[in-house]
Amino acid sequence: MNSLIQLFQGDCKTELKNLEDNSVDLIITSPPYADSRKNTYGGIHPDHYVEWFVPISLELLRVLKPTGTFILNIKEKVMNGERHTYVIELILAMRKQGWFWTEEFIWHKKNSHPGKWPNRFRDGWERLLQFNKEKKFHMYQESVMVPVGNWAKGRLRNLSETDKKRDNSKVGSGFGKNISNWVGREMVYPDNVLHLATECNNKNHSATFPNALPEWFINLFTKENDVVLDPFMGSGTAIIVANRMGRRAIGIEIHAEYFKTVEEKTKSLQINMFEDPIKYAKA
Repeated sequence: MNSLIQLFQGDCKTELKNLEDNSVDLIITSPPYADSRKNTYGGIHPDHYVEWFVPISLELLRVLKPTGTFILNIKEKVMNGERHTYVIELILAMRKQGWFWTEEFIWHKKNSHPGKWPNRFRDGWERLLQFNKEKKFHMYQESVMVPVGNWAKGRLRNLSETDKKRDNSKVGSGFGKNISNWVGREMVYPDNVLHLATECNNKNHSATFPNALPEWFINLFTKENDVVLDPFMGSGTAIIVANRMGRRAIGIEIHAEYFKTVEEKTKSLQINMFEDPIKYAKA
């Protein structure tokens, strides 16, 4: 068994009690969406979703370190021709618990299939909500920098006098920019939209992360040997990716068949750990 991975089979409301206070650096998870995955998880009606989730988020608040981050992948449910407000209600309820709603990332699904309904089009995106216990937390922004792009070659070639100083917004917002700051830069910080294709490989699960999704957040919010938790483990993508990146991983899954599948997958990862003992060194 891989000593850098802990797996628990059962309801996360109960299994989270096995974890110590302030012991996790990053929580990244995608719980069942309202009224979704009824055949495997039973489904939670949107009207009762907040009531169902707040005992879980309270336990997550307990186990997360003050310097840690919680990334919650969640989506609204359309009912009777309009979007249900359970995601908004959950955000407000979690803020009352003591969470800071720090940021919201958008996962743009590059390969989303086309489609339409009488009053709307198919969603090509999902929310990734960032919550923290404290306003100051560990964040390693340099680890997710991206190439500046070809736009800089032409735009920065002939700078005007305005480009060489801070040019404040003309609408009085207080925002401004200094174009000359980008001269000579090869890498820049990304925005909060992640352009990633959905998972196309069969992972024996109805809804799986692409590997690049947890990898991006693990890079942004953790260092090697930090602890990554997924309390709704599913096919185990976040757990396996975290392990391969030299983090310690904790997964919880209520569905016995999914749990056994991940358990088998992680047994083989022990081989990788010993092949590269530096990368997978114990804390």
